[in-house]
Amino acid sequence: MLFLQQLLEELGEWCGTSTSADLKAISARVEHEGLSFLTITLPTFAKDLQKGLDQGYVDRNLFKSFSWKGGLPRIFSGFLGLVFDRTSGRLVDDPSVVAIYAVRQITMAFGKIELECSDERQARAMKGYIDVEGMVRESDERNSLEAEGSNPRSFEFRRISSLLFRDVFSVVDLRIYLGEVVPRVSSGATAERLRGNSKYDQAEWTERLEASFPSREFLASDWRDPNGLADVRFLEPGAERPSRVISVPKTLKTPRIIAIEPLAMQYCQQGILEAITEAVEDDYYVSRFISWKSQVPNQHLAFQGSLNGDLATLDLSEASDRVSNQHVRALLERFPHLAGAVDACRSRKADVPGHGVIRLAKFASMGSALCFPFEAMVFTTIIFMGIQKVLNRQLTKKDLDAFLGRVRVYGDDIIIPVDYVQAVIEELEAFGLKVNNDKSFWTGKFRESCGKDYYYGSDITSIRVRRLFPTKRQHVEEIQSIVSLRNQLYKKGLLKTVEWLDQRIERLIPFPFVSETSPALGRLGPNGYETHKTDYHLQLPLVRAAGVKITIPLSELNGYGALLKFFLKRGQKPLEKDHLKRAGRAEFVNIKIGWYPSY
Repeated sequence: MLFLQQLLEELGEWCGTSTSADLKAISARVEHEGLSFLTITLPTFAKDLQKGLDQGYVDRNLFKSFSWKGGLPRIFSGFLGLVFDRTSGRLVDDPSVVAIYAVRQITMAFGKIELECSDERQARAMKGYIDVEGMVRESDERNSLEAEGSNPRSFEFRRISSLLFRDVFSVVDLRIYLGEVVPRVSSGATAERLRGNSKYDQAEWTERLEASFPSREFLASDWRDPNGLADVRFLEPGAERPSRVISVPKTLKTPRIIAIEPLAMQYCQQGILEAITEAVEDDYYVSRFISWKSQVPNQHLAFQGSLNGDLATLDLSEASDRVSNQHVRALLERFPHLAGAVDACRSRKADVPGHGVIRLAKFASMGSALCFPFEAMVFTTIIFMGIQKVLNRQLTKKDLDAFLGRVRVYGDDIIIPVDYVQAVIEELEAFGLKVNNDKSFWTGKFRESCGKDYYYGSDITSIRVRRLFPTKRQHVEEIQSIVSLRNQLYKKGLLKTVEWLDQRIERLIPFPFVSETSPALGRLGPNGYETHKTDYHLQLPLVRAAGVKITIPLSELNGYGALLKFFLKRGQKPLEKDHLKRAGRAEFVNIKIGWYPSY
């Protein structure tokens, strides 16, 4: 509350309005409703503000959790009066972008704080996962893509996906046929709960994988040794290990649901992902329409859309979970080797807490390495089906040039020209997908995509508090979070709030000025970095500061597993000295006071 008070006062000064009544109202609601007012209720105010900006006015259908006076809600009326008419609620001719940012910053500050949801909310999220699975099955029955030519939509989906992706799929299909795809062990969790180097001693393989990824070639480090696979269990389809569905913090209102894949599936998925990524980056058209490596192109287009009004930003609800396996099978129908490999490393079952093991109609949940690329390709195909409907003629390769820099897909964040919005939405929903109207914009001057928000060309992205504030040096992740928060607010120019945070941080750790590239936990400032002494050998400026010390857990590896790790290595950079003794995600993280480079 003290932090929020500082933020309110400074933003009030920016806009020349008093915030004392706002602070009093917030304090009363927090006392009555608890932390949920800051983390759940206030963020809904920001969403309603975005709707008002998009439609050009606010009315009593918005801000329903707040009292009204005249044409505006009472709370934040000083800010809102600079944006909307106090009587009619209509957008004024020259709304204050600073006031818009101020309201969003205050109301969204605590919306994504990383705290566990209640058991009831987690159970509801799992139930939602099951419900969406049922919707995917219903959509498959209504709009079957199994047989080409069974309906016009099925034919066009295949034709347009081929137009867009046939060159990419051909390259990857050939690489799989030639056995050039190299699997990869990722750093993520596995359904078996294996960690570190233990992932290289795989104990399970599936019969389905054998056709595309023969264990002698992809799992054994020495295919000539008959004992190399002696300890591996080969699982029939009915005995395969399911993916493990879990919840991770997203907001206090609802957690994010992801699925952790079995190691064998994950291992092969990573190899296909690498091959697809390389093929996409080498393709002139596809690389300009989709990406899963950089959000920046989407952010630039969202900026352009807010300024010119010619581009819309769409967001999909439960996007990953609504992509059917039928969609992906239709994409890959003419590429048998790629289709076989993708199907072989797809988990067919999932273990859902409270619901047991279920068979999946969806292609994959978040957590699968292939989820992001294939959902992007499915969405792009459907987008161009909507564009084709408006053009009222068959789309050709030549037509794609007109949409370079105007259509872009990153996960469930979609950019398209405004003229095609309604047709694209109709096509997306016809394929069982759901457009999130609360986060999709095309009529006003507000746009959001990939974590960036813009109004009329101005960046109004709010800074989020990710963790509770630390009270002692042992709160390592909280200290890292508050330092990051402080430096982000400094870049926004909220200097009084930054000064308040500085005082709090300085009670816990030394807090010198450093460059952004310094490994130390330091602060950004107008005069660059401090120098407390110089490293004699490297002639580098040093500061006495706090840093994060990470302890990698013991994880010894030898024999065939160690040889496999060597063969799977990528790039020219050598492996760590003790990579066969320690591996995996950090076991302990501590704050260490010492000498660190200033930059």
